[in-house]
Amino acid sequence: MDSTTPLPLPWHRRLGAFLARPWLGVLSRTLAAILGGYALAAASAAFLALALPMERSQAVLTGMLVAIALCACAALWAFATRTALRAWAGIALPTALFWLGAHLLGAPA
Repeated sequence: MDSTTPLPLPWHRRLGAFLARPWLGVLSRTLAAILGGYALAAASAAFLALALPMERSQAVLTGMLVAIALCACAALWAFATRTALRAWAGIALPTALFWLGAHLLGAPA
């Protein structure tokens, strides 16, 4: 090798350089908005259908309408936060709480 040829970077530096690319953050936020928003909507609809003190059909419809709004809010949240990790955490935590509440109220497995 001559003096003008740069030395190859170690693997951890190459991985760090790859993960620092801006499009990966956008991809992660997009997946959080789509997949996380869908999971949040499904978990909240199930929880509200079981938790609302009204006729079952009305509770299901109300839960589904609220779920649509929460799905839109999840997409907004995914791109409004400072980091992609915060976007995932902000969607995953309420999803887990709704899912846990639905299972505690007796949703079938």
